[in-house]
Amino acid sequence: MIKLRALLTSLLPFLSACDSRILDVPTSKEPTMNIYSNPMHDVHGVQIDKNAFAGTVTLVVNLASKCGLTPQYKDLQTLHETYEARGFSIVGFPCNDFGGQEPGDANDILTCAIGFGANFPIMEKVSVIEGDSQCALYRDLFRATDALPEWNFGKYLIDEHGTPVAFFGSRLDPLSEEITSRIEELLSNN
Repeated sequence: MIKLRALLTSLLPFLSACDSRILDVPTSKEPTMNIYSNPMHDVHGVQIDKNAFAGTVTLVVNLASKCGLTPQYKDLQTLHETYEARGFSIVGFPCNDFGGQEPGDANDILTCAIGFGANFPIMEKVSVIEGDSQCALYRDLFRATDALPEWNFGKYLIDEHGTPVAFFGSRLDPLSEEITSRIEELLSNN
């Protein structure tokens, strides 16, 4: 059993390398849902006002401090700063579901973020994978997109109504043309 676990753990980084998905969510003229109607708490457990992201285009990302992709924090912050004045935000959700790569508490999570210069909103640690412990927000994201992260740093693009419009796999760089062009498109419609 221990050897099997070690083998599977050693394969996880290779499996995550395959998550380069880009999935568009079919759109309608009317918003189909508002994922921000789910209660959210910041990294310290303080409830966030349900209107905190109203009218904002967001990129929801499941974060991890001890992952090979953790340096994406820096590019996520750059993206946040580039578009924040136009009504955009990164919203990070620490997650320990993949390889146990977010084992710390709120202080550990914030120390990692600060180490990469990141100061975008970070919520409490959640479970993103399907099951009884999956947080309600990720359950709604899955219902809307039919996609769940397969590793840390999966990205959902959410329009100003709180409706998911696209999912980007973990390996897709936050500053890639695929992501920035979609953000630009949503912000120009705002």
